[in-house]
Amino acid sequence: MYQDYLDTPKEFPKPYISITANEEGITSLYFVDEKEIAVHSSPIINQCIKQLKEYFTGKRTTFSVPLAPEGTEFQDRVWQTLQTIPFGEIWSYKKLALTLGSVNYCRAVGMANSRNPISLIIPCHRVIGHNGKLVGYTGGLDIKRWLLRYEKVDIDE
Repeated sequence: MYQDYLDTPKEFPKPYISITANEEGITSLYFVDEKEIAVHSSPIINQCIKQLKEYFTGKRTTFSVPLAPEGTEFQDRVWQTLQTIPFGEIWSYKKLALTLGSVNYCRAVGMANSRNPISLIIPCHRVIGHNGKLVGYTGGLDIKRWLLRYEKVDIDE
């Protein structure tokens, strides 16, 4: 297992992004207050850091770093679908559920979203309530709000 950190932009709500990977791809990406583990980087993490820096400087809107999240078959489907939401666009949980096959998936979609281990790259921050309101984000609504504003999304608060 490999791990490294990236300093976030000065105005971002958390000072660091913690990134872990295995030989296949990125396994987690979380926003953290401090560096807790000694750095043991890898080429995949270095690629991820490069792409995140490009994202935060406005030079990248999609990511191509290999991903290796661990989840159920349904969670994997949700996480794959989240990656189709374009930069600067938002979907409701209902739209995401319908895209996956049924409006009845709304609660399961919300649970899968909350268990997304690769924040930002798997863009669960782009999913909002059906009423247009910001709801639920494991990293905190302040981070969700920051990311959506950074992506120039008009959000209803």
